[in-house]
Amino acid sequence: MTDFNTIDDLGVNGDVSGKTVLVRADLNVPMQDGKVSDTTRIDRLAPTLTELAKKGAKVVVLSHFGRPKNGPDAKNSLRNVLDALSAAVGQTVAFGEDCVGDKAKAAIAGVQPGGIVLLENTRFHAEEEKNDPAFAKQIAELGDLYVNDAFSAAHRAHASTEGVAQYLPAAAGRLMQAELEALTKALEKPERPVAAVVGGAKISTKLDLLGNLVRKVDMLALGGGMANTFLYAQGVDVGASLCEKDMADQARAIMETAKAANCELLLPVDFIVAKEFKAGAANRAVAANAIGADGMALDVGPKTVEFLDLKLQGAKTIVWNGPLGAFEIQPFDAGTNAVAGLVAERTAEGGLLSVAGGGDTVAALAHAGVEEKFTYISAAGGAFLEWLEGKDLPGVAALKKK
Repeated sequence: MTDFNTIDDLGVNGDVSGKTVLVRADLNVPMQDGKVSDTTRIDRLAPTLTELAKKGAKVVVLSHFGRPKNGPDAKNSLRNVLDALSAAVGQTVAFGEDCVGDKAKAAIAGVQPGGIVLLENTRFHAEEEKNDPAFAKQIAELGDLYVNDAFSAAHRAHASTEGVAQYLPAAAGRLMQAELEALTKALEKPERPVAAVVGGAKISTKLDLLGNLVRKVDMLALGGGMANTFLYAQGVDVGASLCEKDMADQARAIMETAKAANCELLLPVDFIVAKEFKAGAANRAVAANAIGADGMALDVGPKTVEFLDLKLQGAKTIVWNGPLGAFEIQPFDAGTNAVAGLVAERTAEGGLLSVAGGGDTVAALAHAGVEEKFTYISAAGGAFLEWLEGKDLPGVAALKKK
């Protein structure tokens, strides 16, 4: 039982035949040479669109794309993703030259029930990002029901993500539903002990996230540049490693909060250290307190991997955000790869719920070859991070059961 509406709650017992359903998607996908270079978001969206179409609805897809500055332009037109979307849903998707008004209405009128139409970029209108009520109403006029399947845009209160839900019966699509169910299981109602693995370069960008997590999890393992800042705050000489020395007070405050909340902070016990940051650079494993003045800690070392393996063995739930080292360059990907592999193995054995997401995380876990082996990997960047920070996401709040 969820506390938000899903497709099953629309109409009478999910019957949407003959209805026009507006689906907010996130089709802001990477492009190369005029073609979609990564179809992950489109592939994950397709089940919602095909399910609604098979149930006899007219399916109208809304999305933003790129960062248009002054109204419509060809580079930021959603026409660029039309072929990839058609391929993913197994039917020719029609196109509307605008997302509101007569052009949108004409495009929708030209589609039969069971058909799908993609409307032009919502951000071609300045009112979208302002969550202008009149603009949200114009979008709502196009359909009978509203489905939000764009968790990755749910942290923004825009007209097409939050505003339109005030005027139509609203529900989560299958992708949004899967995301919310995974996240609820991981942090809201988790099986304990819960561990979080957080990496990345800076703690300044993740202060809210760390402050929220230490109150919610039993163990917090830190890696990447941010671990250096915590060690520095404890008086460890981190040499030439990436370190936000001006954040030492904030790091100490997080340690205090963790202590008060009975959250065990797990810091690296050794590092792979090099004198230059380049592929194949001469490197060695040293204890965390023996980096040396000209040494750079670029990855967690083998003893840290063993230490984390031991600590994480008892966990029932793991939330992962960020790499443990400079994973883009070999051999500094070894630590992230090893720990990710251990989490994937335990997930496969059935003793662990593992949820990951945000920014570099998806790339790091794909690089480690485990992206299919976690329980759930979120393709949402900012929304996943804000959820980890404990913030209410406007696009999700709008779908809650009244």
